[in-house]
Amino acid sequence: MSSKKAESASSGAAPAIRRDPYEVLSVSRDSTDQEIKTAYRKLALKYHPDKNANNPEASELFKEVAYSYSILSDPEKRRQYDSAGFEALDAESMDMEIDLSNLGTVNTVFAALFSKLGVPIKTTISANVLEEALNGTVTIRPLPMGTSVSGKVEKQCAHFFGVTISEQQAESGIVVRVSSSAQSKFKLLYFEQDVNGGYGLALQEDSEKTGKVTSAGMYFLHFQVYRMDSTVNALAIAKDPDAAFFKRLEGLQPCEVSELKAGTHIFAVYGDNFFKTATYTIEALCAKSYEDTTERLKEIETQILRKRNDLRQFETEYRKALARFQEVTNKYTQEKQAVDELLKQRDTIHSSFTVNRSVSNISNGSSSRVVGDDMRCESPGHGEEGGSDGKDKASKKKWFNLNLKSDKKL
Repeated sequence: MSSKKAESASSGAAPAIRRDPYEVLSVSRDSTDQEIKTAYRKLALKYHPDKNANNPEASELFKEVAYSYSILSDPEKRRQYDSAGFEALDAESMDMEIDLSNLGTVNTVFAALFSKLGVPIKTTISANVLEEALNGTVTIRPLPMGTSVSGKVEKQCAHFFGVTISEQQAESGIVVRVSSSAQSKFKLLYFEQDVNGGYGLALQEDSEKTGKVTSAGMYFLHFQVYRMDSTVNALAIAKDPDAAFFKRLEGLQPCEVSELKAGTHIFAVYGDNFFKTATYTIEALCAKSYEDTTERLKEIETQILRKRNDLRQFETEYRKALARFQEVTNKYTQEKQAVDELLKQRDTIHSSFTVNRSVSNISNGSSSRVVGDDMRCESPGHGEEGGSDGKDKASKKKWFNLNLKSDKKL
């Protein structure tokens, strides 16, 4: 269930010139959530693009109204704005919602493509649906407790259901869930009855893919239940992929309504596909038949909240350790380079201790001979060996000549 007032038509981008959100919605700073919601509904319907297709000024006013409401409808953002103005909000990215009915074919194709790639695209609810609900002109189908209804709803349209609960069922708790085996995109909506007899949107839950189906649920179980806003994780990953894990539980948003009173309550399934109809199955259940499951949900919600606080503390430790690790890693690289250079210089010095080297000085024309060669040239033994070779050659020549002479005498 959305922690924000789910009828938000579009939180949109911040206007170029930002006015005080309280001034834009014409409410006081001590206004209640209900007063802010009522003021927003009137202005959003007045300036909605569906009703002002040829009025660019109305479109800008609608964006301003939606942006102001996105601040005042969120307790944390409202607290930040009240304490430090827009500067406190600029540090955090504001969510952006798209009105498919006013998007155009080309942009719708791009939005559908990004959604297919896993980029969370938040969409708004058509003003026509909201206005028909406020006027009380919608068709409401009965959804008895403990039953389910399947159907197909056109894009940017809604099927309304009335769930009647008894005092005992209200005391035990109520769960309303919608699922789609076709993995359709949809919104589960909850409406409160206005004094004029119409229905005002109070809560909305966008479908999320879980396994092979898409689903959304609202849990009125007399204890705080949370929903996961996937856009928070997406923004965290975009800002700092390495630390995205620590923001994984930051998308938990508390549901505003934790219980329902006896009577008939209005829910709706809104088709949120980009091009085709949404296939769905909606069911209403009494928690009395699921007491063990309810207790496990209560316990797991508590554990998740505790884990979120643990992660916030651990993130600080992790960042300090990471900074220290990077510092040590840099030092390791520097020390390794220094050691390699010292050993290289040492090897160079070692290789200088050798007799097998020749140094020539070309500029002055002088040269130094290798010491070993000089020693071999001046060795007495070497000279005698050379003289012996000369004697052998001479004796051979003499003996050859004598033989020739003796032949002539004969």
